[in-house]
Amino acid sequence: MIPIIMSGGTGSRLWPLSRQLNPKQFLPLAEASFSMLQATILRLKGLDIELPRLICNEEHRFLAAEQLRKLGMEKASILLEPVGRNTAPAVALAALQAVADDEDPVLLVLAADHLIKDESGFRARVKTALPFAEAGKLVSFGIVPTHPETGYGYVQKGTPEGEGGFQVQSFVEKPDLETAKEYLASGDFLWNSGMFMFRASRYLEELEKFRPDILKACRQAIAVSEQDMHFTRIDREAFEACPEDSIDYAVMEKTTDAVVVPLDVGWSDIGSWAALWEVSAKDEHDNVYKGDVIGHETRRTYVHAEHRLVATVGLEDLVIVETKDAVLVAHKSQTQEVKRIVEQLKLEQRCEYLNHREVYRPWGVYDSIDNGQRYQVKRITVKPGAKLSVQMHHHRAEHWIVVSGTARVTNGDETYMVTENQSTYIPIGQVHSLENPGIIPLELIEVQSGSYLGEDDIIRFSDNYGRATEASPKNPATKI
Repeated sequence: MIPIIMSGGTGSRLWPLSRQLNPKQFLPLAEASFSMLQATILRLKGLDIELPRLICNEEHRFLAAEQLRKLGMEKASILLEPVGRNTAPAVALAALQAVADDEDPVLLVLAADHLIKDESGFRARVKTALPFAEAGKLVSFGIVPTHPETGYGYVQKGTPEGEGGFQVQSFVEKPDLETAKEYLASGDFLWNSGMFMFRASRYLEELEKFRPDILKACRQAIAVSEQDMHFTRIDREAFEACPEDSIDYAVMEKTTDAVVVPLDVGWSDIGSWAALWEVSAKDEHDNVYKGDVIGHETRRTYVHAEHRLVATVGLEDLVIVETKDAVLVAHKSQTQEVKRIVEQLKLEQRCEYLNHREVYRPWGVYDSIDNGQRYQVKRITVKPGAKLSVQMHHHRAEHWIVVSGTARVTNGDETYMVTENQSTYIPIGQVHSLENPGIIPLELIEVQSGSYLGEDDIIRFSDNYGRATEASPKNPATKI
């Protein structure tokens, strides 16, 4: 059995913590120690499985690889989607790859951003589902509903099937409140979790039957795939031509071999700040406080403080989230509408929707601590042994001051060391690079000055992380 973990998406309803280049699946929202992706992988311990295979956006590849590395899973495969085409094509790519690598494995398809509190119960239900998948059934995991939810699709149970499963009577769309109450009262309906299990060949057979256009495009895309370190890159042009569709619409609603296995394991998709408040530990006033928070006469409120004290007085049913560059204040009943703020930020071409002030790179991290019309100041941390690309800038000069550690600097034709309390200057147009040859992190302050200070003013000549050919003005987000 191979876990296929879908880790695309931007989690815009959880802004300002979740950003386009650092979305919710890579954040430790429900647990202090692990991200949502890492928690998804760790809850599989105890199952007889192979290394997980991730499907993620091109722009998230280094985040995904670093989080796998921290779990000791450097050899896990990461399949990169050049564009999003929903879940049916994504899983088709994984199934095609799995069939090519193995005889015909069972695929356990999971989302990277779900919370499951009863992990042993989850593993038990996975084992319950396995015989169905081995027999050629397509298994959907349905969540036993706890309330009349209007934000989820539902799966209607049919005739009992085997040990612990049911034939699928129907898939139904998100209902209105009265219909959701009827579903809950009947006991015949489960929330559609978006988690599945089936043999790779069976999924491909059913996709061929119902959506041959999707399968054809995915076959063309993966036929010319390339291996780049632990990343699998597929053909962009072929995949861009692939129609968009979900597994539910493309296959599960049409197949006659669908089985649903109920899950009652403390599940949540953490789809909003209100949902995160629901599943978090609360104080005696039903408040959830993260970070440095002082509350007075405050009830049923979620406060997340990252970098400074947040104090509340006389509040009820609010969400307050503080980050270095943005603060969100919302009523709990309106947190689904946070995505409208993200849409407005995009419309105004503001950077706050895209990334945090602190930005992770494969070589380390930088924090933009100050900026003005013709200058920008960054605090840069370079990992031991890591090297930035050999590059140049058309519009800015850079002054580097080493705070701790040792830097090996290439500045035009010269290469030299810069140590603590020393500095160096990189003129406009000079080819240069920065490397940490030491065994401790390199910390430095970079002062940029010039007429244009955007991250897309980078011409790369060589790079250790496969980024040298990515500088496309049509897609500045990939220049990372």
